[in-house]
Amino acid sequence: MNTETTLNTYLRSKVMSASPEQLRLMLIEGAIKFCYQGLDGLERKDYERMCDGFSRCRNILLELSSSVRPDVDAELAKQVSGLYTFMYLHLVDAGFERDRIKARKVIDLLEYERETWVKLMDKLEEERRTPGSAAPTSTSPTGQMSSRPALSVQG
Repeated sequence: MNTETTLNTYLRSKVMSASPEQLRLMLIEGAIKFCYQGLDGLERKDYERMCDGFSRCRNILLELSSSVRPDVDAELAKQVSGLYTFMYLHLVDAGFERDRIKARKVIDLLEYERETWVKLMDKLEEERRTPGSAAPTSTSPTGQMSSRPALSVQG
């Protein structure tokens, strides 16, 4: 088996065995990776690399946005979708205007979302392991199942 085949097999296995929360984290990390790729292309004046990276990041942002579930918390879903729309449009502008600052802003927002998502996953895992913390199951605005009531923006 060559290295590429081994890598593809590993990735496929990782995706197929991941929880919904882990899949969302993988999407966020992919968006960050591709946005960095686009920024690198922009800085090197390799516009094909820039276009490819930004395009892949935008596709992931569309996927993340389409997975937001307004039936759980309509206001929170609206805010999250608005954030993804902002990042998407910023990437479009970054590509057309060759604007490193706009691209960097998207990376900063994605990295912040990744950090937040990891903390949420850690908290959910801790609550699942703590005896007596069983709460009714709910679904988050992003469509993820949890064993706790839905989170709100306030708390």
